[in-house]
Amino acid sequence: MTENNNITIQINGEKHVIESPKTIYALIESLELNPAKVAVERNMEIVPRSTLADVQCADGDALEIVHFVGGG
Repeated sequence: MTENNNITIQINGEKHVIESPKTIYALIESLELNPAKVAVERNMEIVPRSTLADVQCADGDALEIVHFVGGG
C-alpha cells in the first residue's frame, strides 16, 4: 500500500491509484458506469454482481471491467 491510504490497481490493463478502502461497486460508480450493466473479473475470477458492494479493492488487484451498451 502506498501513503495516504492509496492503493495501486489495474483496470483493463491500465494502472490506477485509488483511495482505500473502496468497494468494487464504489469504484464502478466513480468511473461513471452503471453497476447493473457491468461484468467484473478480479484477479482472473468473476465477481458476482450481487457481491460488488461487499468486495473491497486491494493493493495489486487486476480488474477487467466490461460495460454492456445497448443500441440498435
